[in-house]
Amino acid sequence: MNRKRFSNEFKSKVALEAIRGHKTTAELASEYSVHPTQIGSWKKHALEALPGLFSGKAERQVVDHEAEKSRLYEQIGKLQIELEWIKKSRLIGAERRCQAGADRPASSGSEPASPM
Repeated sequence: MNRKRFSNEFKSKVALEAIRGHKTTAELASEYSVHPTQIGSWKKHALEALPGLFSGKAERQVVDHEAEKSRLYEQIGKLQIELEWIKKSRLIGAERRCQAGADRPASSGSEPASPM
């Protein structure tokens, strides 16, 4: 038998009703066809998460995450520009070496060096 998956909205609804206490856990379990232990677990999870909702910590984390993401994209852009510059400078350097080699006469080991 497959495990039954519940949406976050459903879990929140059942946990909220359990927190309110208008019905017993057994009544809620019967009404929603969920095991009472599962309802207790959802209720505990909801109660543990409540203090964090008002601290603004989640909002700060989102802002911090966005700032970090922006900084990293900026760094990626700079590194891409730097990489392109390095590639071009290596290409230009290689071209200059080829041109310099073509400008010089080929010297063989058998010819005497000319005095300066």
